[in-house]
Amino acid sequence: MAQSVDGFVLGPLVHASTVAQLYRVAGVSGRQALPGPALIKIPRTQAGQGGEGILGFETETRVLSALGASCVPRVLAKGDLTTTPYLVLEFIEGRSLEELAGGRMLPPEEVARFGAAVADALHTIHAHEVIHLDLKPENVIVRPGGEAALIDFGMARHARYPDLLAEERRFASGSAPYISPEQVLGRRDDPRSDLFSLGVMLYEMATGALPFGEPRTLAGLRDRIWLEPLPPRHRAPAVPPWLQEVILRCLEIEPEARYQSAAHVAFDLRHPAQVPLTARAARTARGGLLAQAGRWWRARHERLGAARPPASHAPVIMVAVDTMHPDDVRHPALRQATARLLSASAEFRLICVSVIPADPVSAVGSEPGSHLEHLVRLRHWSEGLGVPDRRRSEHVIQALNPAGALLEFARNNNVDLIVLGAPGPGPQMLAWWRSVASGVTANAHCSVHVVRVPEAQDA
Repeated sequence: MAQSVDGFVLGPLVHASTVAQLYRVAGVSGRQALPGPALIKIPRTQAGQGGEGILGFETETRVLSALGASCVPRVLAKGDLTTTPYLVLEFIEGRSLEELAGGRMLPPEEVARFGAAVADALHTIHAHEVIHLDLKPENVIVRPGGEAALIDFGMARHARYPDLLAEERRFASGSAPYISPEQVLGRRDDPRSDLFSLGVMLYEMATGALPFGEPRTLAGLRDRIWLEPLPPRHRAPAVPPWLQEVILRCLEIEPEARYQSAAHVAFDLRHPAQVPLTARAARTARGGLLAQAGRWWRARHERLGAARPPASHAPVIMVAVDTMHPDDVRHPALRQATARLLSASAEFRLICVSVIPADPVSAVGSEPGSHLEHLVRLRHWSEGLGVPDRRRSEHVIQALNPAGALLEFARNNNVDLIVLGAPGPGPQMLAWWRSVASGVTANAHCSVHVVRVPEAQDA
């Protein structure tokens, strides 16, 4: 007879660890049917097991119940901790990144595709004030459509709930090959830790090797707080400079030197030509002996749980610019408003976008060379903001529906704020502002800032 837990009939064992067992749900008995395929996670509670299983169970239950996002499994049912603890979760169709990558060296475009999908999922949970803290290939499910879902939140941290694992010193948070330097030191409150783990995964996919190996001791783990990894191109010379730039920026020892937002990582992985290259991109060896010795000396004084500066908000801001009419009186006001908005954030990504008409039959620009011409105009407009190249990019889109094209681009690139000009009275040249402003503000998934100009300036 099949074993059951609180009316859930256990199917095949999917995974077993020292803290929990995971089964497929084969059916239900005496309770309402589930909406689809499901898994049941049962923590180990036997004497001598320690507290990890129960703490992880409580953490995962709270975090997943609070998230409610498509990039994590839905909680379908949960048991009483004091009697029968269990968690019934949506079964996510797809394959784990561990299975897809398998420790192999992947082509750069596949590394970027998988990495951007994981960064999208991280951006979503970080926006909900959740840090995963155990990111690794086996905890990522790639759906058939290419989107990534994150699983196993037993080590996670939610900013609005007590951190049950904060005082648990008998085990390290996360999996040794993937955890960040600050996790080694006992810090569990920085979302940039997940970006470091993402960098480890990118490195592994790009080179077929782990940047820090698989340390088995605390001494081996502590090397992470001072030792740089060998650059990816040392192991795999075919890794393109732009990809090495992204990977090594994720793997910076100091969180302040990394990407400050998962959305920024996703953007760079999707737009290789826009990645500003620094000295990281050309490295083929670790830094000099003197620099490494200095980091080692400073690391000797790093204390467990030492306070660090918090991560700053790093928004992605998209401004829509009408390059069809470069002399439009709204352009100066739009630039001034954009500059004011950027000044509110220490770290940001600015995306300047123009939409030009596409031929309804051939779906190409109506004039030869128009794309380049508008890109030059857009770059000229954005350069007036004085934003460094590493924080800014320009994109010209050809589309029949400007508002729809802007909204799709914003969704695909995790935009937090769209800035555009307001509609107003005037000649035919202002029709772009009317149609785009109304369409975007009515359907945007994020905040929209509409810039108006005084009536005296209206054409």
